[in-house]
Amino acid sequence: MRRYSFILAAALAAISSVAMAKTTLTIYTYESFTSEWGPGPKVKEAFEKVCDCTVDYVSLPDGVALLTRLKMEGGGTKADVVLGLDTNLIEEARATGLLAEHGLDTSAVKVPGGFSDPVFVPYDYGHFAVIYDTQSIKNPPTSLRDLVEGDPEQKIVLEDPRTSTPGLGFLFWMRSVYGDEAPEAWKKLQARILTITPGWSEAYGLFTKGEAPMVLSYVTSPAYHMIAEQNDRYQAAEFSEGHPIQVEVAAMTGTERRDLARSFLAFMISPAFQDIIPENNWMLPVAATSTPLNPVFDKLVQPKVTLTVTPEDSAKNRKAYVDEWLAATSGN
Repeated sequence: MRRYSFILAAALAAISSVAMAKTTLTIYTYESFTSEWGPGPKVKEAFEKVCDCTVDYVSLPDGVALLTRLKMEGGGTKADVVLGLDTNLIEEARATGLLAEHGLDTSAVKVPGGFSDPVFVPYDYGHFAVIYDTQSIKNPPTSLRDLVEGDPEQKIVLEDPRTSTPGLGFLFWMRSVYGDEAPEAWKKLQARILTITPGWSEAYGLFTKGEAPMVLSYVTSPAYHMIAEQNDRYQAAEFSEGHPIQVEVAAMTGTERRDLARSFLAFMISPAFQDIIPENNWMLPVAATSTPLNPVFDKLVQPKVTLTVTPEDSAKNRKAYVDEWLAATSGN
């Protein structure tokens, strides 16, 4: 009888364990988001307090790699939420048929130029910029043309447009300024490129290690150094032609955990999430924060011209521009 009691107790414990197991929300995102210094850990902690769930991140190098993974997995994807695409990628992501409409009121979202979409929810934004080391460069480039035609001894680290959203943004930046002359501009710029990395983290790491005095990043990047390190050594170069904007978005898949995924998207545009963005992802919030931003953000370059590419134009031209870039830079 004692043996059967033990078996019954074990079975009840197993049932109880299953009943108590929390639902897991799987979020595909990029590495700098989930790093210990990124917003991911704080977002996970904050959402788990209100969702009675466990957040599990799957990290990839950058946003383009994120889309590639999603397309490769197809209907077998384990993602409930995809976080880290941007407006240059949303039409391709939509075309996968893997993403579902969120059904949320996103009227609280405010980004330059506006944004509203039934599938994608923005969570931050920023303008791309060339960040330079003031100890190495006294006269930074003042335009994209200055960068292309400047001193080849002053190198820049760029990101690959095939795997990185900043790299893709720079690709369209070159096109917006040079048009059909972009291939020739790429050839000129080659002399200034130290290397092209798969993602932002590798590029910025090389820059801060002193491997190159310039890197493609964001207007907001100096805020990190000024706030976290009390150091104004690294600054953004303001370009006369303007700066492209990146709006980062998330979407939910056709997951069985759709209610939970939708709850996370709603959480993204609440102060609890938006408070984390400025000093952890070092981008600008898209909705209200509970307190004003650090005054350092007012000291950053404020682009006078915002360059935009519609999602439709990006989807239409991305492959052609990448092929153009490859042809112009191959063998150099």
